Amino acid sequence: MKVKIEIDEQLIEEEVLIKCPVLNERVNRIYQEMAELEKREKNLVLYKDNTEYYIPLQKVLFFETDGGCISAHTANDIYQIHIRLYELEESLPGNFMRVSKSTILNTKSVYSVTKNLTASSVVQLLNTHKQVFVSRNYYKALKSRLEDKRMGI
Repeated sequence: MKVKIEIDEQLIEEEVLIKCPVLNERVNRIYQEMAELEKREKNLVLYKDNTEYYIPLQKVLFFETDGGCISAHTANDIYQIHIRLYELEESLPGNFMRVSKSTILNTKSVYSVTKNLTASSVVQLLNTHKQVFVSRNYYKALKSRLEDKRMGI
């Protein structure tokens, strides 16, 4: 595989072009990684009172819905976002996953998971007192995702 960088001062934003004789698994994987990178690096427009904030996506620990409003939680603050939870879920990179009907978790922010056999399990988040409850329906998928992350998959 050849890798080239061309500098074009006329471009307004970066462009990545993949040239290949056939679309195979390797090329598809490269494309998917580039798409994930693009999603991870974006800023979200979040709201608090009458102010718009541009917060890097990687700073968001989790999103949750409560009474029709969706909150984005960072380590130190809570913001509102004006998008439906299912629409948000579709636009987020792979390190975010649904862990209950009302919560999407950034798996990179997980510090610990306390399993509860009869009810929701508890996820403690890095560098904050905040925690998230994982429903039994999503627990196995979360454990699998965390295991994949640990293994570097």
